Amino acid sequence: TDPSDSINTLAWYGSRGYPPTMATITPEIAERLDRSIVIWLTTVTADALPQPSPVWFLHEDGRFIVYSLANAPRVRNLRANPRVALSLNSTDDGSDVLVVEGEAQLEDGPPSTELPAYVAKYAAKVAEYGWTAESFARDYPQRIVITPTRVRAY
Repeated sequence: TDPSDSINTLAWYGSRGYPPTMATITPEIAERLDRSIVIWLTTVTADALPQPSPVWFLHEDGRFIVYSLANAPRVRNLRANPRVALSLNSTDDGSDVLVVEGEAQLEDGPPSTELPAYVAKYAAKVAEYGWTAESFARDYPQRIVITPTRVRAY
């Protein structure tokens, strides 16, 4: 199989154990992101150690939006190094891998309560933890916006 043939690219790379790089997130990947509750955000500490953290997120307009505790280690890490990786859990057999590399930007707003899609996605979880949308926004005020630079999916 010729790897330049886009129809067979995943099959060709999949049989060799390394994934292709895609410039964009496909509709299938976007659908999975919409269904997923948690994504792993990996930042890098000052000692150059990867620090993965499960976070709630919204994929919107080609970017990822995360809200964080203001004093979380990930925020400190991002101030020093904005390069990140996002990844979804794979299936039990190791398929459906998604890794997104990107650049994170710490922003002052808007709060999560002003993103209807975020509020809707996490309404059940917010209630389950005994929060309200407003208390969540107060506890997690730091908005992090991640712009993908590379997407790997296989």
